Amino acid sequence: MKINTSLSVVIRIVLWFGMLFGGAVVSLSIDQNTPLFQNKTFHLISAFVGIFIILLAFRAAGNGGRELTKGRVGNIPRLETNKLVTSGIYSCMRHPMLFGLTLLPLGWALLLGSPTFITTVAPFEMLFIIWMVIVFEEREVKRKFDKEYEAYRRKVPLVSFKKECLKMLFSKKKSS
Repeated sequence: MKINTSLSVVIRIVLWFGMLFGGAVVSLSIDQNTPLFQNKTFHLISAFVGIFIILLAFRAAGNGGRELTKGRVGNIPRLETNKLVTSGIYSCMRHPMLFGLTLLPLGWALLLGSPTFITTVAPFEMLFIIWMVIVFEEREVKRKFDKEYEAYRRKVPLVSFKKECLKMLFSKKKSS
């Protein structure tokens, strides 16, 4: 059965939100009576760090998304692209939006101040997001852009931790 890209993206988004909220419910129920979870100082510090990480995650997704709109030529569905984007942040890494959004489980866990979510659930969810990128995103883009993507894939890493790439990913963009 062949699923179109837009439906595949929607399924992944629903799965992703389900993991975030499901992980929160399970973790909070486990942590409810633990001393660290009841520590107000821990919650205050954790919440500030969590908000910062969440803002970084959304900034990265926004920057990647703005660049990705260059791949929409003509009248095509909203979540689709029909041109391979290799400019801007996509010249540094192949999946900048998902790299940024991989930070979201950790930010959410810190915001909630759940030790179980921070140390166990969020890292698992982050690895699951990376796995989804490697298994689904890479396969879909390869199918869609074939040899052009294969050449791009050989030159550009999945993610990059180079200073200039991270600056591009997390910089505040002005609306045009």
